[in-house]
Amino acid sequence: MTDTPTNATVIRVDTPAPGIRLLTLDGPATRNSIGRVQYEDLRDAIREAGSDRTVRAVVLQGAGGFFCSGGNVATLQESRRQSPAQVARNTDALAAMILSIRSCPRPVIAAVEGGAAGLGVALALSCDMVVAADGAAFTVAYVKIGLTPDGGTLHFLREALPRQLVSELCMLGRPVPAERLYAAGAVNRMTPSGGALDAAMELAAACAAGPAGAIGTIKAQVDEAPRLGLSAQIEVESRGINAARYGDEAGEGLAAFLEKRRPRFPNGDTGGEGA
Repeated sequence: MTDTPTNATVIRVDTPAPGIRLLTLDGPATRNSIGRVQYEDLRDAIREAGSDRTVRAVVLQGAGGFFCSGGNVATLQESRRQSPAQVARNTDALAAMILSIRSCPRPVIAAVEGGAAGLGVALALSCDMVVAADGAAFTVAYVKIGLTPDGGTLHFLREALPRQLVSELCMLGRPVPAERLYAAGAVNRMTPSGGALDAAMELAAACAAGPAGAIGTIKAQVDEAPRLGLSAQIEVESRGINAARYGDEAGEGLAAFLEKRRPRFPNGDTGGEGA
């Protein structure tokens, strides 16, 4: 949900392991609610991670056992007294935050404990992969206060889920267990309660060990694929692989496969077992 600025939640930035940037929404008193200040701070943190060549993957989590509760309802009420131009600046900042995650050349992985609500759902699903802990729930409760979703919520939900489940989420506004989203393919991995961050870090480490250039291209192509027809998508992929085949990453990866060893990608550690 979109709201006016609040300083309740801060964005903590850490590097817990080589190549991995950890971003934490830290405002447990409001279950990590976010507004314009946080939109801009998180956008800047994501952009900085994407431009830092030492960062190979990003993990996003919430503090205090909850991912993100979306917008603060009190400030949403206050926003009714703002001019349309002021409100538009808030929604523009929100859009820039979400788009920064999709345009980041590094994979971004959400670690969801407790749950995500409102804009927190869009924030989680905008990430490239989602890990959720047992007992976590996703709640799109805008309808409970007479509002409609924002921040790309419906885009991400409809990318991942059937229309009927999206309608249930958004028209009823009731919590949906993460297990249902896992069964539908919107969540990559379920973990015991308290284990989401560790599992997300494992996925981030696997990405960080891989070829950063190839992974960045794959991320962009995954986003393009639903919007392109088959012929256009084949052309995009042809250009991508033809550019990649002459690079250092492919040189190392192909040699390692033929030599039956694990690749040592430039600026990384080790990659997977091969294709």
